[in-house]
Amino acid sequence: MTKPEKHNNSYINREVSWLQFNARVLQEAADETVPLIERLRFLGIFSNNLDEFFKVRYATVKRIVQAGKGGKSELGGMKSQELLEIITKIVIEQQSESLEILSNIKLKLRDENIFVIDETQILDFHHDFLKNYFIQKVSPALVTIILNDLVQLPNLKDSAAYLAVRMVLKDDKKQYALIEIPKSINRFIELPQKDGKDYIIMLDDLLRYFLNDIFNIFLYERISAHMIKITRDAELDFESDLSKSFIEKISDSVKHRETGQPVRFVYDKTIDTETLEYLMSKMGIDSADSIIPGGRYHNRRDYMGFPSLGRQDLLYKKITPLPVKGLPLEGSIFEEISKKDHLIFAPYHTFSYVVKFLREAALDLNVKTIKITIYRLAEISHIASSLINAAINGKSVTVSIELQARFDEQANIDYAQQMEEEGIHLVFGVQGLKVHSKMCVIEREEGKKLKRYGFVSTGNFNESTAKIYTDYTLFTANQSILKDINKVFSFFETNYQIFKYKHIITSPHYTQKALFNLIDNEIYNVKSGKPGYIRLKMNSISSYIMVDKLYEASNAGVKIQMIVRGICCLIPGIKGMSENIEVISIVDKFLEHTRLYVFGNNNLPKVYISSADWMTRNIDNRVEVSCPIYDEDIKQELLDTFDICWNDNVKARLLNESQNNEYRKNDKKKTRAQLDIYNYYLKKLKN
Repeated sequence: MTKPEKHNNSYINREVSWLQFNARVLQEAADETVPLIERLRFLGIFSNNLDEFFKVRYATVKRIVQAGKGGKSELGGMKSQELLEIITKIVIEQQSESLEILSNIKLKLRDENIFVIDETQILDFHHDFLKNYFIQKVSPALVTIILNDLVQLPNLKDSAAYLAVRMVLKDDKKQYALIEIPKSINRFIELPQKDGKDYIIMLDDLLRYFLNDIFNIFLYERISAHMIKITRDAELDFESDLSKSFIEKISDSVKHRETGQPVRFVYDKTIDTETLEYLMSKMGIDSADSIIPGGRYHNRRDYMGFPSLGRQDLLYKKITPLPVKGLPLEGSIFEEISKKDHLIFAPYHTFSYVVKFLREAALDLNVKTIKITIYRLAEISHIASSLINAAINGKSVTVSIELQARFDEQANIDYAQQMEEEGIHLVFGVQGLKVHSKMCVIEREEGKKLKRYGFVSTGNFNESTAKIYTDYTLFTANQSILKDINKVFSFFETNYQIFKYKHIITSPHYTQKALFNLIDNEIYNVKSGKPGYIRLKMNSISSYIMVDKLYEASNAGVKIQMIVRGICCLIPGIKGMSENIEVISIVDKFLEHTRLYVFGNNNLPKVYISSADWMTRNIDNRVEVSCPIYDEDIKQELLDTFDICWNDNVKARLLNESQNNEYRKNDKKKTRAQLDIYNYYLKKLKN
């Protein structure tokens, strides 16, 4: 077996690669071909991503530092303290760039007669409206903390934004206070139009405008307000109280997250030094935390909800989700699936098929059992209501619900409690493993036998994300595949027993070995003079074991094409290590979430859709399912759409050694994958 030569550094650090992914999101905010309001929303996504990064990844590295460990083995050869410093440097640069982009967008909005104003720019015309708005809506919702040297500062909420207020009193003493920006009120306040112009003021600036109304009991000479934000470690800590249920423990742990250790402190860089030092000492911010000087406004994630103002010309053109050819939404979906497998590719296809499948199962007298895995539910979930409906109708319903789906725990907890009350059998995964697989199987009585129907997906069964995430869902009545899927549900119940599967690939027991076998087959074919190639589409690749295996395949001459949206620790194009590997990343209107594996197999391709990225957690520490595609029409469809993505030369970036996010440019016909895939399915319908 030929081992690839080792480059000076064979991998890109996971955290650094993730920050480069977020830089691609920031590129969309800077791109003048992207509609203006969408650019603001990309700024919001960039900021939201960064918040989650600090809560999880930065917090993890900080814990390694605090444990006195170097972290080289965990961090791909980089020392943990060095990595914290690199992260902070990159983030400061990105934050500075994001502020410039925001200023540019606001100028462009003015050209469109949309004015985002601050407290110094309020027109007399708007004063009465704002006064009434403040009294009726804002003032009752305010939480104002008066700071005192004798009183301990209460724990500031994770990722909440605060105005740090400094008052200079008549005796020249200083009085400090914090105003929590209420999350219950929209951050962007639309003011009445004037002379055909739209005006928006941010809630922060409204508070600055009415500072005197808030603090008029203090006899101050001068008053100022600057924004601060603290981000806390999002790791969940579980109690060992045996009297509490698992739901109660998770629920308590989510609440305790609000008091986790601080990992990032962002402040308005124009704040005076005295106030900054006072606040940092009060909050216990230390040198191991990432201290980021920022602009006037934080929590820019709120820009994801920037009002559209009825300006469709400043938004992406909406697409209408399409039906699947040959799978009508009228009539029985089971009847159609029994004849042929069908593939839904959301959001190009309507997610309604998933809901229809479960609703039909809930009403069909012949359906006896329903089993489903749930990872992230929508806030208002038709999936959950269909399952509850099925239980009420006497079906045996089993739901494996993941209560540790990070940042969505509370929604899952609330629905889990509702389901439990309606008699649904809940399974809370497997100890030590998250259940990340996306699958459903039902048993229906037909004659004297039970026949299985089901679906396997790359994404969550979530109506909200199905509008913006690209995901495959395979509907099938293939009894062999569904028999394997049913075994996974048996594993949830008896996880001391490891089952064997003939068709699907499962984590944590078989994924690495199965993928190695598939890769080895390509290596064998190339060495035997036959064609050999691998085509992969996923969110992230950070498992060094899998990266090394791809390096081995590349060294053997296997051509490898990869589309990786996020983290990519693999370095492509290095002679003697990865010269046969090409990697691109697509960031566009929809979030690329599909996982697709294609192995050439001597021109008889083996094709899988999967819930698993090639990360250590997905391969070793989660329950994942990769499902083979046996239907030749669907297989061709997946190969076609991969080709369209691979040919993108508008939104594709080349992932190279420097990960500088250079756009892929060539002289070929303009291909913007997401638009062209929609047109591909539109053409299928017309034909």
